[in-house]
Amino acid sequence: MRIYAVADIHGKPDRIALVQEKTAGLKPDALVVAGDITNYVNSADVVEQLNQLPVPVLAIRGNTDLAKVDRLLDDHPNTSSLHLKMHDVSGVRLVGVSGTLPVPFNSRIQWREKGIFDTLERLIDQDSVLVVHTPPRGVLDAVLGRFHAGCRRLHQLILTHQPRLVLCGHIHECPGVASIGQTTVVNCCLSRTGRGARVDFDLDGPVKVEML
Repeated sequence: MRIYAVADIHGKPDRIALVQEKTAGLKPDALVVAGDITNYVNSADVVEQLNQLPVPVLAIRGNTDLAKVDRLLDDHPNTSSLHLKMHDVSGVRLVGVSGTLPVPFNSRIQWREKGIFDTLERLIDQDSVLVVHTPPRGVLDAVLGRFHAGCRRLHQLILTHQPRLVLCGHIHECPGVASIGQTTVVNCCLSRTGRGARVDFDLDGPVKVEML
């Protein structure tokens, strides 16, 4: 299975064009967007452009996406919201959560921890791909190289349940690959240095990540 993973499109035309180009070239089984699809405005236009891509698009909202983005994703035939849902792609289970999990600074759509994590714990296992906007605390989450801005409880959930892969974004300074135990963590943000990630794996093989 191949995933093209991105985050932080922010509705920018150049980033949408990049996603279109890379999707055409990589020929993934799915495009996964780990939040901040839009930048508060033009939500319908941006989702429609994603809907026109030649592969299924699975996405979550980030902190710059209005609440209606989840609905817009589900209203189109080629896009789906992953928020607290499971989607199967080529035998691989993907699970997501929209919004920003608790971090050191306030977010407009920051979720309360307990209900979200109780639900996630019921949905994920060691074969799952978990899609979140905020990185786990201490992993690919350094803001301006000065302090960590990830979610502590997300880190603990990953340690406990060891999903196969975690896709995140939000912290534009830290595109890259890391690990927490047996879990591969990818910050797939689009930024001055990040172009998303190609992820290849199946249930019986290792996760192979190329940052683009």
